[in-house]
Formats: sequence, structure tokens, C-alpha cells
Amino acid sequence: MNKKPTFYVTTPIYYPSGKLHIGHAYTTIAADAIARFKRFCGYDVRFLTGTDEHGEKIQKKAHEAGMKEIDFLDAQIAEIKKLWEKLEISNDDFIRTTEERHEKAIQKIFTKLYEKGDIYKGSYEGNYCVPCESFWTESQMIDGCKCPDCGRETKIVKEESYFFKLSKYEDRIRDLFETGNFIAPESRKNEMIKNFLDPGLEDLSVTRTSFDWGIKVPFDEKHVIYVWVDALCNYITALGYESDDDTLYKKYWPANVQLVAKEIVRFHTIIWPALLMALDIPVSKQVFGHGWILFADDKMSKSKGNIVYPGQMVDRYGVDALKYFLLREFSFGQDGSYTHRNFINRINSDLANDLGNLVSRTVSMVEKYNDGILVKNDATTEFDESLISLYKEVRVEFERQMNDLMYHEALESIWKFVRRTNKYIDETMPWALAKDEANKDVLNNVLYNLCESIRLIATLFNPLLPATAVEIYEQLGIKGREELYNWESTDEFGLIPDGVKVHKGKVLFPRLDVEEEVKILEELFAEKIVDQEKAIEHKKEITIDDFDKVELRVGKVVKCEKHPKADKLLVSQIKIGSEIRQIVSGIAAWYNPEDMIGKDVVVVCNLKPVKLRGIESQGMILAAGDNGDDLIIPLATGATDGVEVR
Repeated sequence: MNKKPTFYVTTPIYYPSGKLHIGHAYTTIAADAIARFKRFCGYDVRFLTGTDEHGEKIQKKAHEAGMKEIDFLDAQIAEIKKLWEKLEISNDDFIRTTEERHEKAIQKIFTKLYEKGDIYKGSYEGNYCVPCESFWTESQMIDGCKCPDCGRETKIVKEESYFFKLSKYEDRIRDLFETGNFIAPESRKNEMIKNFLDPGLEDLSVTRTSFDWGIKVPFDEKHVIYVWVDALCNYITALGYESDDDTLYKKYWPANVQLVAKEIVRFHTIIWPALLMALDIPVSKQVFGHGWILFADDKMSKSKGNIVYPGQMVDRYGVDALKYFLLREFSFGQDGSYTHRNFINRINSDLANDLGNLVSRTVSMVEKYNDGILVKNDATTEFDESLISLYKEVRVEFERQMNDLMYHEALESIWKFVRRTNKYIDETMPWALAKDEANKDVLNNVLYNLCESIRLIATLFNPLLPATAVEIYEQLGIKGREELYNWESTDEFGLIPDGVKVHKGKVLFPRLDVEEEVKILEELFAEKIVDQEKAIEHKKEITIDDFDKVELRVGKVVKCEKHPKADKLLVSQIKIGSEIRQIVSGIAAWYNPEDMIGKDVVVVCNLKPVKLRGIESQGMILAAGDNGDDLIIPLATGATDGVEVR
């Protein structure tokens, strides 16, 4: 008996800092889709997800809630697991970085790297973003002292630290990028080379002493191991690496694909492979960095009330409707825009009209014209060959597209055949054939071909929409006959046996009233989340003399363009009286360059100029944000440029 090929797929481990929205669920749904597809194709699949539970932010949140860290985490993780169950995620393992199996292995990994000389003791002074748990160099920060990932202010951290020799592996990582298909899509590779490899890699601080919620360095317990050793290594500790039983590690590693959102690609394609190289074990075969799901072209934000929660969507529309939308609507790898209207329209057009009507019409006709019995015969129509020929093309396209993680294209291929099958009804007109007994054989052939096409359609999307596929098999009368809907069965048109009886069931996807549903969804997700109990942490008081040192003036943006070396930065030319100032701002996630032109903004004029990714910034545009979710630039509309703000 041939041994099954293995396939290991992972999602990033999620930070349990609040309720997960559809953007968070997107990665896991996509990973579930490829895991189910590979199992369907006969692979021995291992699918891992989990949670990243250490760090200063978790400790702070737990203390604010008056709870022990582990108690705070247990409640958060229970909600995440409940959501994965509701979304019918088929993960084989769920790892928590607070588990003993992980913590023991991390201590062994850290010790191994230290004894090898790839980790050394030193001291660190630099800018640190607590929410992102990231250190940044002066050239990487935006607006002087803000995190380039989330836009929040960083703080200066000075402490003793152990460092990982990331710089040692720069050449090997560059070679990794230039050969094979380690990073996908191609645009992510270009970003990593331009923004991180070309400027040069610096050694990485991998321990902290300013908090103690983490895995202790076994030979120096005042240090806790930093997230990018702790969290990243979950992908191998979950397989038993450095444990008494590493059977799973030997079987499944290296990972076939690791799915991550684009904002953490750098950690997974630079730090992670360097750690693996240092451990002398193979790197992952591929890291795929997908884009964000935006809300009507805007970043999802709790304060704006534009968060969409997947659990509530499933409760109202079903899990397959949500999965279909997320996998079909967005080009995996690129940013995509969610709107309530797009969601409802996609359900109506594809699931209700195309698929639902096809199944309902077909089963109804078999029941009406032949008492529900399918009859297989040799009669043909002039349209049969083109129907079957298109299916064979679609089958090949679908397999290739799924293996390339092009879910939207794979589903479009299926729907190309769905539309062709609907057209086959219009071409053959079964209702006309039924009027003449002489056409009975041709009618039976047409009805059989329709049911067989529906079997194949359902079987192709079975890994993606399993609940819908089962319902279709029920209506076709083949539920329980797995030989008719396994992967091998998709190779051949015409497998449904003669004499099968169909059973009309419920409507798969009832057509929805667009305006009514949009209104319901707007009301469902409209509530803005405001933490009334959390006290604002004010900065140290200043005097009027201190404030008078800051020169604030109104400036008019006359030109704005994207920074050539940083996607999150915009370069603005701002008219302040008779002069033009160039200011670099980390606002690209919230504002397009063309939207900035003509705005009257407030500028800090006497801020010392700094270079941000090689371009000088002569001041700062004032902006207001809420924990990185929003960023709003207050305007002085109508004020004369150059006037002082007091």
C-alpha cells in the first residue's frame, strides 16, 4: 500500500486581545480550505492554529482586569475555540504558548542557540512598541517616534538583553528569496527585500527584563524569552520538536505552507527562517502573505463601529455563505473591500440564483417528469458534448488554482460550470421535451446530465462548502454513497447509477431582500465599542512655558505622494505662509495621497528634521487616533496657511 503524501499547513497563532472579526477569521478559513482540499485529494494533513499568550501587553490587560494572566487568557481562548467550532474549522491541533509542551521546548531551543553562539548577551536601548511587541530603529519609525506598523507612539527601552545573530543569516535569507517560491505572492518578496534586506539586517533583541509574563531563560531567569523566539517556534513545538516524542515533527516538517496576514510577513520570512537555519533544520516550503479585508475601503475599527463579527454572520446566514463570500469575493493575497451590500448581493447572485435555482429546478423537473427517478441511457442532444467538455476543463483549472491558493479563481471556475449547466437547461428545454412521449429518452438523458453536473459541482466545492455539498447529495439521492463524491469521482462524468431517486429538499439559499438585509447588518454592527472603565494615562504635566516652545501652524497640503520605500508613509509638500515644508507621515493606511491635497492641516513646525526611510521630514502633521484602529487628521479648514495655532 502506497504511503499517503503529507501536508502541513499553519495559521499564525492569534493574540487573545479581544473578540475576533472577519479579518482575523479570514486566515483560518483560508487555511481550513486548503487543509480540507488536500485531505479530499488523499493527503495526510496536519493543520495547526493556536494562540500567542505571553508578553507585556497580556500582563497589562490581565492586571487592568484584576485577574491572573492565565485566568484572563483562559476566558479569551475559550471564545476563540468556540468561534472556530462555529466556523467548522478542521484544525488537527490548537497550541497555546502557555502549554508545558511548548514552554519546555522553547527553553531547549533557546539554550541550543546560545550554546551554538547564535544568541549572545548584551544591552539594548531603542524604541519599542508595546502593542506590536516590536523594536524599531530610528530610520524605521514614522513621524519621529511612532511605530510603522500601528502608528502608536513607541517608548524608549533600555535594558540588558540577549540578542539573536540575525545579521549572520542575511545572505542565506537573500538566497532563499531568490530561489524557489518561499514567499508568495511575488509582491511580498519585493517588499521584504526593499524594506528589510537591502537596508541590512541587525541582530535582534530576544529577551526582556522589564516584565515577567513569559518563558524564563533557563540559565538566566531574570530574562523572559521574547515573542519572536517564543511565538514563532510554535510551528515546530506543536509537532514535538525537542520533546521526548518528535514523531509528528519527523513526519510533517517542513511545513508546506504557512498562511499569514501581510503585516507579519517580515517576521515569518526573515526572523523565522533565520531561526530555523540557526537550528540546522529545514525552512518552511512557503509563506503566503494575504491582504487585509477592509470595510468599504477603510480599515476595520472598533471605534468606528465598522467591525463585522463572523459568529453573528453565521447565525444569520449560515457558515457556508460566509465562507463562500470570503473565499470568492477577494483575490487571496490582495486587499479586499467588504460591504454589507456586496455580501448580500454575492449570496443572491451566486448562491441563490445560480446554484440554488439550478438544484431546485433540476430536482423539481425530475420529480415532475419522471417520478423522481433518474434514467441513464445512450440518448444525446447536440449540447451534451460542450457541457461535458467544459466540465473537464474546469476540473483541471480548479485543481491547479486550489494548489496555488487562488480560492477566488477556483470558485469562479466552478461557477463557470454552474452557469453553463443553467444554460444547458435553456438549450434543451426539458419542459418542451416532456410534451411528446417520443422524446422520453432524450428527456431522461437531459435530466440525468443535469443531476450528474450538479453532483460534480457539489463534489468540487465539497472541501470549501461541505454543509452545502451534503445537502445537495441528499437531494440527489446519493448521500452515503461516498464513491460518488470522493475526489476520484470528479475524474469521470456519468457515475450516478441508473434508477437513483431524487428528493427535493429545502431551498439551499433563499433569496434575500437586499435593502432589508443591509439595514439589519448596519444595525447589528453599528454599536461603537467604548471602554468606559479604562482610565486615560496622562503624560507628565507641563507649564504654559513648555507648551509655548511648540510651534503649531496651519499649512495647506499642495502635493502628496507615496513614499518610494515605505508603503505606510506619505510624503506631503505643505505650504506654510511663504515656505513649502516637506513632511513624511505614517498615514497611508488611512489616507490616499490624492485625498490629502488641499487639506488645511496643523503642523508642528519646530520639530527637529529627521530622515524617514531616506527622505527628510521637516515637521509633523497632527493626527488623532484610537489605539491604532483609527487615525483622523484634524483640519483647520478655511484658516490662512501660516497662521499660528494657539
